[in-house]
Amino acid sequence: MQATDTVPPVEPEPPAAPASAPRDGLPPEAVGPLVRGIGVLRLLTDADGVLGLGALERGTGLARATVDRVTGTLARMGYVRLDGRDVHLAPRLMELGNAYLAGLRLPALLGPHADALADALDESVSLAVADGDGTRVVHQSTRRRAMSLSFRIGDLLPAERTAPGALFAADWTPAHWAHWRARRAADPLGAGFPAVPSATGPDDTEFAARAALARERGWALDDQLIEPGLVAVALPVRGADGAVTCVASVVSHTSRHTAASLRDTVLPRLAAAVRSWEEVLRPPVSPDGAAEEAPPPPSGLAEWTHDSKQELGRGFIESLARGLTVLTAFGEGRAELPLAAVAEATGLARATARRALITLRHLGYVEADGRLFRLTPRVLGLGFPSLARMPLPQIAAPHLAGLSRRVHDSASLAVLAGDDIRYTARVATRRIMSVHITVGTRFPAHATSMGRVMLAGLPPAARTRWLAGTERPALTPHTVTAHRELAAILDRVHEQGYALVDEELEQGLRSLAVPVRDRTGAVVAAVNVAMHSSRRTVEECLAEVLPELRDCAARIEADLSTAGRFARVPEV
Repeated sequence: MQATDTVPPVEPEPPAAPASAPRDGLPPEAVGPLVRGIGVLRLLTDADGVLGLGALERGTGLARATVDRVTGTLARMGYVRLDGRDVHLAPRLMELGNAYLAGLRLPALLGPHADALADALDESVSLAVADGDGTRVVHQSTRRRAMSLSFRIGDLLPAERTAPGALFAADWTPAHWAHWRARRAADPLGAGFPAVPSATGPDDTEFAARAALARERGWALDDQLIEPGLVAVALPVRGADGAVTCVASVVSHTSRHTAASLRDTVLPRLAAAVRSWEEVLRPPVSPDGAAEEAPPPPSGLAEWTHDSKQELGRGFIESLARGLTVLTAFGEGRAELPLAAVAEATGLARATARRALITLRHLGYVEADGRLFRLTPRVLGLGFPSLARMPLPQIAAPHLAGLSRRVHDSASLAVLAGDDIRYTARVATRRIMSVHITVGTRFPAHATSMGRVMLAGLPPAARTRWLAGTERPALTPHTVTAHRELAAILDRVHEQGYALVDEELEQGLRSLAVPVRDRTGAVVAAVNVAMHSSRRTVEECLAEVLPELRDCAARIEADLSTAGRFARVPEV
């Protein structure tokens, strides 16, 4: 069949269908391995990011050999990590959700304003978009409290149990309502929405009445529908064309607000904020009146899949890798693309890209408007909720393990905590004589290699203030404590990008560290290798260990950059 710029219309599967559900009516041109690979990712997401191979086999109904090939391909792509018989979602998978969020632009445009509103109100603020008869969280500004009120970015919530859902339902057509009723009949307890506790939810008449009231008022309340004790008030945010682009919610707890007090005290301030946000959404007009579209990024997918196939043979499924990569063709400045641009961005033949788009549209991850294709919020359901709050130590752990295996010494991650460093992740080696340090241990920053690379990475004013502090204690006869000497050392560490500390923390202990930077370039942590000084000379440390350390830090930084593009990565 000759490839065209359109794909046949198909009915996407219901949002709450389990990953193992049969997909009747699969288009004849659909890519079977892509369907199976997405099923595995969805099952892992519903299991909060980790499952055994046996559980994947049972959950998907696939043969074990097929599960092995699918997970092997996903591991090659960096989307999962294989640990014995367990499969873990990996941060790189978030690039799929990042492609959707970048094209959507709402988190980038409104996220800082939502954060400011959360600070002003001292309450959590979220932005949600419609996804079938559910809602997806696309931005979350959370207050730090013992009782935290938030959902994860990408969580799918049932419309009938949320304030945003009532606002979206206010504009539903009869077909939307029919779809919602069918889903409710098939899944009365909401098992297809693992982000929320199971519940029957309101009946058809009650939810329809709430939607009608939301249409009349222009705002909606959630009075403990999701969970006892949780209340929320929501308003639609409209774009330049008047259509609802997202819904903003302020979420609180009944210990702080009733639904009525939230409406009376918060709704006016939310309304004022939303009016200003809607001005932000008005697109700038270029001189010729047309919006500027960024060109698709170049891709070496064809060469990479060929090399992977050559190396792994039957263990690598090219059609799965190519199909998932089609999702990454979209992004900022590329929210809508024709088939030709998708093919160009991925390096795929048009016929191959078209088959992938047919499959993705059938599964509900892509929608079409004439000759243009765009991602849907369902893309966030591919691992994003499970990974959106993965802390830095968990991101770093597999890379530290790899580093420790390669250099045969202990590897650690630490963050700066005032004048100290605090260990947040560690992989120790088994030796008769080894460095014994546990997670949570604190040491003076001035006498440690990790402390020095983090101090050297401070902004100049902050580093000057630290140096002007009290005299640092000498922990061994070799510890440098003088301000002038420490200042010179930090300048040198800043310039060379690493720190080597020899017997300044403890006699006989030598350590080498490099910084870990976030996507803005700021130093947020450090990685080190520690050993007894008899293990290697200083020269051997620099020749053998430093390149491995830098490689480990680069891998952590790549994952951190992907994970932190639209989500906040906790330090611990």
